[in-house]
Amino acid sequence: MNNSFPRFRIGNGYDIHRLVQGRDLIIGGIKLNHPDNLGLDGHSDADVLIHSMMDALLGALSLGDIGQYFPPSDEKWRNADSLELLSKVVRLINDKGWEINNVDSVLVAERPKFSSYINQMKLNISQKINLDTSLIGIKATTNERLGAEGREEGISCHSVVLLENKNESYNLK
Repeated sequence: MNNSFPRFRIGNGYDIHRLVQGRDLIIGGIKLNHPDNLGLDGHSDADVLIHSMMDALLGALSLGDIGQYFPPSDEKWRNADSLELLSKVVRLINDKGWEINNVDSVLVAERPKFSSYINQMKLNISQKINLDTSLIGIKATTNERLGAEGREEGISCHSVVLLENKNESYNLK
């Protein structure tokens, strides 16, 4: 078995949270206004975009998922700012000799509409992970009124990341 590390690794992440009354709707580090004054339920700020990115980053290096690092059973993470948690995950990735090449995400919700917020979301993420906004893709779609997102029970997000090995030890064979 070849023990050298590959030059690139791909990670996939997914997150979904239920929409509820009495919570802020935080996505991409921005407090959004939902037409029905709903927010996402969760232990932290429930930012599905950031959570799916974190799981993609951790998955790319087979490091588990965000629940292992920021468990909902730990009060320390109650209402935590997910952008701060993302910074911690990126430090972990960087400490292992990897850098983010790019990230791409798809938000799935019937409402609210995200188009006017995407540039600010990209900027918020860029500042936390030291990656140019041109390397951060964020798109939004509806679920055509199908499933939990279509019934407006929740909002989900899918993310994929490409990491590049910055160690000198990877094998180019």
